[in-house]
Amino acid sequence: MTQQQTVAQRRLTPNDPRYAQVVDFYFYEAELLDDLNERQWLTDLVSPDIVYQVPIRETVERARGFGFSETAFHLNENLGSLESRVARGETKYAWAEDPPSRVRHFVANIRVREHESGDAQLLTGRSNILIYRTRQDQTIPQMLSGERRDVLRREDGRLKLLHRVVYLDLTVIGTHNLSLFF
Repeated sequence: MTQQQTVAQRRLTPNDPRYAQVVDFYFYEAELLDDLNERQWLTDLVSPDIVYQVPIRETVERARGFGFSETAFHLNENLGSLESRVARGETKYAWAEDPPSRVRHFVANIRVREHESGDAQLLTGRSNILIYRTRQDQTIPQMLSGERRDVLRREDGRLKLLHRVVYLDLTVIGTHNLSLFF
């Protein structure tokens, strides 16, 4: 059996209840982040063992690979650093986001697979993300698009985000800060 056949067999279809659970997870996550409920996002959807990364994109020839650094990141976070970001946003000292940006997460092209380890508690999710962001009286929105590659783990009967890598389409991020969550 080829690797391509193995991957295809592990792919979950929309009639699989696990697929529906992952889609619901992504839509609930977008709702929480759009409503600026980062604390609830962290509590409800993020595993204590989280690894959350946004690698730096490089412009390279096709022959040199995918074009993302494996050692340099815009964000390389764990639960402690995510907790710090959320806590800071809850204070009066988060000047870069006071008043807060208006953010909308669009999640599309959701693909779900069983995890390659065979662990029934783990699922792999891939989704495309478009984040539309405006700030104060700006008339030109900031848009960030990319692909998220996630590992979700069932913890206490609920899916939690265990590992996320966000591959942004931009080489240079033209936003005034990265206080948002992908």
